[in-house]
This record gives sequence, structure tokens and C-alpha cells, in this order.
Amino acid sequence: MNLTISGHHLEVTPALRNYVISKLERVTRHFDQVVDIKVLLTVEKQKEKEKRQRAECNIHVKGCDLFAESAHADLYAAVDELMDKMDRQVVRHKDRVQNHHHEPVKRELQA
Repeated sequence: MNLTISGHHLEVTPALRNYVISKLERVTRHFDQVVDIKVLLTVEKQKEKEKRQRAECNIHVKGCDLFAESAHADLYAAVDELMDKMDRQVVRHKDRVQNHHHEPVKRELQA
């Protein structure tokens, strides 16, 4: 699994990197066929301060790409919200991929 954490108008500190990795463990625990994860953390120059910190995540899993983004006043809260969204998408994708068809029960002939 390749993991890329980058920052735009922001320096990614070791504490922030460890926080994102710890939150990503929840996603990888639910689905182990993750190929590539890219996380982009940005600080925008907006006048409204409540949606200034943004977190985006692009996960390439076997079969498709999953994307989510979140904006919040606090970057850690944006990462929390982002990981909640990604976790729901991964669980939904895993449910779609699994085979839910059962083999019919072979009945024995009674004499």
C-alpha cells in the first residue's frame, strides 16, 4: 500500500502525519485490498474562517477509486470527518464486491 500525505499552503508536521495515519488504520482494517492512498491537507485564504481548513482523500482500491473531502475550522476535525466519510465508502464498496449468493441446498431423495 502506497501512502502519500501532502500539504498545500501548510507544512505537514510529524504529529499531523501520525494523526492521519492512525485514522487511516480504521479504513484499512475494514478493507485490506487498498492499493494507493493520497491525502491532501490545505489551508485556504478565505474570508470565512469556519470552512478554511480542508482535507481530501483519494483511495485506489481493487476495482475502483474512492474520493472524499471535508472542510472545517479545525484541521483535526476536518480529518475526523473525512475519515468517517471514507470509512462509509469503503464498507459500502466491500459489501458490493462480496458475493452474497449461496449455493442451493441439495435435497436428498427419501425412499
